[in-house]
Amino acid sequence: MEHKLAQYQITAPESLLEATIPLPASKSISNRAHIIRALTKDPQSVLNLSDCDDTRVMEEVFRSAGTEFDIGHAGTAMRFLTAWLSTRPGEWVLTGSERMKQRPIRVLVDALTSLGARISYLDKVGFPPLGISGSTLKGGVVELDGSVSSQYITALLLIAPSLEGGLILRLKNKLTSRSYIEMTLKLMEHFGIRHSWKNREISVPQQTYRSVEYRVEADWSAASYWYEILSLVPSGSIFLRGLTRSGLQGDEAVSHWFTGFGIDTILSDEGIRLTRNEEIQPVRIFLSFHENPDLAQTMAVVCVARKIPFHFIGLETLKIKETNRIAALQNELKKFGAILTEPSEGELKWDGVIHREFIQNVPVIETYNDHRMAMAFAPLALAGKPVIIQQPAVVTKSYPDFWDDLRMAGFSISSVPC
Repeated sequence: MEHKLAQYQITAPESLLEATIPLPASKSISNRAHIIRALTKDPQSVLNLSDCDDTRVMEEVFRSAGTEFDIGHAGTAMRFLTAWLSTRPGEWVLTGSERMKQRPIRVLVDALTSLGARISYLDKVGFPPLGISGSTLKGGVVELDGSVSSQYITALLLIAPSLEGGLILRLKNKLTSRSYIEMTLKLMEHFGIRHSWKNREISVPQQTYRSVEYRVEADWSAASYWYEILSLVPSGSIFLRGLTRSGLQGDEAVSHWFTGFGIDTILSDEGIRLTRNEEIQPVRIFLSFHENPDLAQTMAVVCVARKIPFHFIGLETLKIKETNRIAALQNELKKFGAILTEPSEGELKWDGVIHREFIQNVPVIETYNDHRMAMAFAPLALAGKPVIIQQPAVVTKSYPDFWDDLRMAGFSISSVPC
């Protein structure tokens, strides 16, 4: 793990970009598979689990004989474990970092309470830390706001087969990140769980997870940074080992978006090769991130680096992530002369104008304890001058080998004084 107090200066490769990168396993799939395995009697192996912080935190909870769990910055773990612990007999305390204590969880707690869960707020109402009195829960009908976070829906779906009578979820308002809900249901199907999804209603009968072997595929969110890197050089080739187009991850969309930058995605049995043989410059970009909000930082940084005006929508959940990602992008891209605006809730826009008075000679990027800020901004070293990344250790949340992989691709990375 990188030293938490270090700063890294990132310098671009001096030669043509050619690399083979062993991508990490999907964090999103790994965390769902963890909960399913915990709910399965006599579970078989889940292979190629992610070794990132979020997944290790969940492993530690499952292996622990204790009753109090600190999951740090792991938002997925907070949501999924809140639901899982509610079904486990015992008295539990679930807490996290200071930022985690600012991330709302009331929607999920209210839904679980309606099923008979006993959960109390140990500090501020609506936020962790939580006191959970686990017990057998009865199923029924739950109405949930689908526009807040798909992780609330997933947390309920994962435990649904174990509820007495099963669960019917009725989704209200605009559904955010549908692809992540579909990922959850496809994984549950692999482990033998039946469901129906008609209009705004998902029904999961009471049943038992089947014990089968499962292998986690490589992470498309991690792949997005290599698409970004290749889009910032005139030509090159990157082979992403283990990556596949299974349709399970919504972030696969990045492969289509970057065709507009001249990047080809070539499939093989061992992975996917990215090639860039021609420079294409989109005039303007309009994208909706309702299905893949984790790609927003990647695309915003690319557009500013390439001086492409953009208008993004579907970013409603970005303010409750590891940091307020809307504000973070505005703050850090201003250091490159870009003034991003928020026309309305869930939107981000840039007119393509560079204000040179704000440009830093060697930009120092604050990551706000957000792994995606570090990984999205590091490739900007390809834009003409080095960048400095604060708190580089944050990448261990999802992609622990990110800095080593950058070095393999020819980037120079050195520690500099804080």
